[in-house]
Amino acid sequence: MLIAFTNSRKRSAIIITCLIGLATAVIADEGMWLFNVPPLKQLKEKYNFEPTPQWLERLQKSSVRFNSGGSGSFISSNGLVITNHHVGLDTLQKISSEKNNYVRDGFYAKTQAEEPRATDLELNVLMSIEDVTARVTSALKPGMSAEQSATARQKAIADIEKESKEKTGLRSDVVTLYQGGAYHLYRSKRYDDVRLVFAPEHQIAFYGGDPDNFEYPRFDLDICIFRAYENGQPAKVEHFLKWNPDGPKDGELTFVSGHPGKTDRQLTYDELADMRDHEVPYLLNMFNRREVFFTAFAARSFENARRVREDLFGIQNNRKRYDGYLAALLDPEIDRSLKAREQKLRDAMSKDAKWKGTLAAYDRIKKAQDETAKVLPVYNYYETLRGKQTATYRAPRGFYSTLFKYARLLLRAGDERPKPNGERFPEFRDSSRESLELDLFSTEPVYDDMEQAMLTDSFTDLATRFGYNDPLVQKVLAGKSPSARAAELIKGTKVKEVAVRKKLYEGGAAAVTAAKDPMIELARLIDGPARVARKVFEAQDEAKQQAYGDIAKARFAIEGTSNYPDATFTLRLSYGAVRGYKEDGKQIPPFTDFAGLYRRSAEHDNKPPFDLPQRWIDKKSNLNLSTKFNFVSNADIIGGNSGSPVVNKANEFVGIIFDGNIQSLVLDCIFSDKQARAVSVDSAAITEALRKVYDAQPLVDELTAAK
Repeated sequence: MLIAFTNSRKRSAIIITCLIGLATAVIADEGMWLFNVPPLKQLKEKYNFEPTPQWLERLQKSSVRFNSGGSGSFISSNGLVITNHHVGLDTLQKISSEKNNYVRDGFYAKTQAEEPRATDLELNVLMSIEDVTARVTSALKPGMSAEQSATARQKAIADIEKESKEKTGLRSDVVTLYQGGAYHLYRSKRYDDVRLVFAPEHQIAFYGGDPDNFEYPRFDLDICIFRAYENGQPAKVEHFLKWNPDGPKDGELTFVSGHPGKTDRQLTYDELADMRDHEVPYLLNMFNRREVFFTAFAARSFENARRVREDLFGIQNNRKRYDGYLAALLDPEIDRSLKAREQKLRDAMSKDAKWKGTLAAYDRIKKAQDETAKVLPVYNYYETLRGKQTATYRAPRGFYSTLFKYARLLLRAGDERPKPNGERFPEFRDSSRESLELDLFSTEPVYDDMEQAMLTDSFTDLATRFGYNDPLVQKVLAGKSPSARAAELIKGTKVKEVAVRKKLYEGGAAAVTAAKDPMIELARLIDGPARVARKVFEAQDEAKQQAYGDIAKARFAIEGTSNYPDATFTLRLSYGAVRGYKEDGKQIPPFTDFAGLYRRSAEHDNKPPFDLPQRWIDKKSNLNLSTKFNFVSNADIIGGNSGSPVVNKANEFVGIIFDGNIQSLVLDCIFSDKQARAVSVDSAAITEALRKVYDAQPLVDELTAAK
């Protein structure tokens, strides 16, 4: 869910509604709630509805997390999983070829035998949650330095995860909540045999392209359907969502179950200011640079454009999101609101002798931020490995290359795996082994020309940031230009071959060293400085976690324990009503329909990006044009919720989240539901399109459990 501002008029409207939202938060449908602490009181008081434990369990165990960075849900007992097209785009791109372009042309497997397997897609289904806060925090002893505390905490977490994995066989992740105020153990069932069943053409999935992106009304069939397999057969799942072919009604209460990636609502003002002044501008610089690079690369040929479509799409969305987020943080009205929110808690703490001393935690967070800033350039360009909203790994900014990512994972696997489990980097713990190996042994296509171009641009970026004569930059370039050095590395490395990666991984450090692979040796060259930066970063992060933990205790005591934590790309429950909103004095209705899609196309003479796929033109006469297409609700969602199921009180699938409107950007830091809306594809639209546009009646029969 990536949202951006487009002009100052809308930005001003957002500020006003944001402030109104602050004043009415007590009665608003706010919250990304933990499934083990659901908002039962709020739902009962406002909607006279209280979900039962069985209701919650079904929704929880029907919900799916995509390791590529999104959400989804089971919609049949035979392993069918639905998500967004833009969540499935990574897989569609990887299994496509110049001959079979599933992104452009779409795909439908009429039989299970025709369902192609994803290269490296992992699905997670949350099975249980356990509060392990006491066990994690008990590892911290008085007098420990931040570095010692970080080591002790990580060992405790590793021990908990390993013990759980060995006992249950489930993926086990200790999740940090309230910025360090609580720790919960999430146990999830993994599916790593996932196959494509259906995808529409990209043009109808992302209809309207950039002009309509982050706007409403919308007309997008942003869906993608996969099937999970176990032991070579479709998975038999107990918990799945019953399909409602009619969709929701105006004003109806709905629920969203998904994996919001990251919110900043509980950060201190100083940390938000640091994001405003440093982190977000850094990210914008990176995304702008990569957008220019990928746009130029794509313009060289149709095949180049096909190869980078998914990367370019993600980069453009991130650039727009952060551009808008920065605009919000720079606005004086929002700035004053953020200060006031924190001051209210500070004032309450200062009036209570028990919590007055906790005010020093704010200074500790500021100090940790300042210390982190000293190593951030090296950390960002040489170390950054794990994405914030995905469960997969990525290369650092200065070495933006799939082959470098493989080389680093091989190098560090050789170094880390012999260590005791609790002393390893988290990505090499026993609890992460299956996910790591799925990523490392991916069969995704890797193109030499694309890798060389990406690495050339990364080296140029690196030299620009640190200076051409920087000693480490000089060692990286090895006396060559960025282009020549990249060409040498791509030509010389063998890590492109899956068999080679498996052999080196199994052989450990000795095999990795003996290989004398140039890409691995490059990873070795920068490993020392990267590890130093990571060590400092993690020590200061530990200092912040301890400080936030102290603030969380005070907040719970003062405000109660009914608050929800910031999003962490873990399963959350949100709720809200289907309802429109007013913009510039005009009422925006909650639903669009098929007739509106064809009108929008006609208004633009069916020219890009408002052109329809040919089959949609050919099948128009078959369709019921009054069928609902997209709808909006005031559910509290953010990036990572893409693909989340929308269900009614009967726990039936009535829609799927795919975006937010422009006014929802402020949800990153402050909740408002005056105009902010979650945008979904209606289940009625999906049913109508599958039947009458794609001739996929057998798939509809499976969804609706027809005999």
